[in-house]
Amino acid sequence: MASADVTAELRCSICMEIYRDPVTLPCGHNFCRGCITQAWDHQKHLQEYKCPECQKIYSKRPELVRNTTLHNICEAFQATETDQEQTGIFCNYCDFPVPATRSCLQCETSLCDHHLRKHDRSGEHTLLPPTTDLGKRKCSVHKKILEYYCTEDAVCVCASCSAIGGHVGHKMLSLDEASEEKKKSLRNDLQTLMAETEEAEKRDQSLKERKKKSQFSDKHSYDDSIRQLEIKKEELSRNTRHIEELCHMTDPLTVLQESHKGDLCDTEDRHDGVTGGLSGQPADILLDVNTASNDLHISDDRKTASESPEQNRPETPERFQCAQVLSIQSFSSGPNYWEVDIGQFNLWIVRMCYPSIARGGLQSGIGYNNKSWCLCRKNDQYSVMHDWEEIWLPDGIPSDRVRIYLDYEAGQISFYALCDPIRHLHTFTATFTEPLHACLYSREEVLCSGPL
Repeated sequence: MASADVTAELRCSICMEIYRDPVTLPCGHNFCRGCITQAWDHQKHLQEYKCPECQKIYSKRPELVRNTTLHNICEAFQATETDQEQTGIFCNYCDFPVPATRSCLQCETSLCDHHLRKHDRSGEHTLLPPTTDLGKRKCSVHKKILEYYCTEDAVCVCASCSAIGGHVGHKMLSLDEASEEKKKSLRNDLQTLMAETEEAEKRDQSLKERKKKSQFSDKHSYDDSIRQLEIKKEELSRNTRHIEELCHMTDPLTVLQESHKGDLCDTEDRHDGVTGGLSGQPADILLDVNTASNDLHISDDRKTASESPEQNRPETPERFQCAQVLSIQSFSSGPNYWEVDIGQFNLWIVRMCYPSIARGGLQSGIGYNNKSWCLCRKNDQYSVMHDWEEIWLPDGIPSDRVRIYLDYEAGQISFYALCDPIRHLHTFTATFTEPLHACLYSREEVLCSGPL
């Protein structure tokens, strides 16, 4: 019997829904107990009771007898409908929809408990949770079950692929091993996405606050930035949800196949282009020799500063008295970012500052004024500092390169450690009143500044 016919047989002719507590009349027709009771309550004044189906008249109100068999069938069918909403996978051998409990990879069929008992249970038949993607679980070349993961080509392969096919000699992992390694990578990516989302939320709030304070003519530019940020936040949210789903999957093949779709699991683009999930222009930082102290040697390409006393440069108002140097470039708009190679030096400081910062005395010191924002290392301890307020970071920086991200309009300076995944260290928020320059300070050997 077709499933549509079965469904029709299980519907009450009064309410047209699946029977609820079905009862049988002496004429053999069935109704919901509530439906027939209500119908006959309206017929009391007639002193007779009709069957709504065959119109048979009863002079005395018949006793309603529960149809236990029909009740059980209806409950099973409703459970089937629930399973259909959840998986939509039914037994291939039943004449009406019965939820499948297993799928056979060899036979490429799905089976209910009844037909599963009759199914060939030899070792050649692999039984899986119900699935409609059986074809994806076999090698497209050898038509055999995918059992291994080729680490060199990052694909799932069958035994023949590894023995005589195109993956001979490649390192192989079992699907379970490869899935666990993939989940570890996904969990790292998830942490990166969460940090990016936090940064996006902070920037969104900052933009909205700055929009409120801006002139009417400037509000349109803020609207565009906020709109783009909302799109980015939705993308981050979507990617986060997908990775969370993959991390909770128990089927290793699905984890490995789904994780290679799109770029959700590939953080390389975040390392090489975009900081914190926010767009920006990579800045090619060049150092301004006219501001370099006589304690620093500046390389010919103006990208490296190293400690080298007695440079004998002329004393000018722009030159620092301590071992630091400004960038030639200044930034007064847009998101920009760059990296600094800090090596393993015991003392280094990277910062952004206003050009009006003092060039000598305590007020020229890093962080000891309201004109600079910095990240410091002092004897294996790390901190950020602004306007005499120092915040110690809980852990060391697990990288010898840091990234500085400036969003001038949003009023944010962020520092990141370029480990895997990228680690957010701290974000300063301010209302900038001057253009900003990059500034390097070193009492060690080499600091390198340059584009990504």
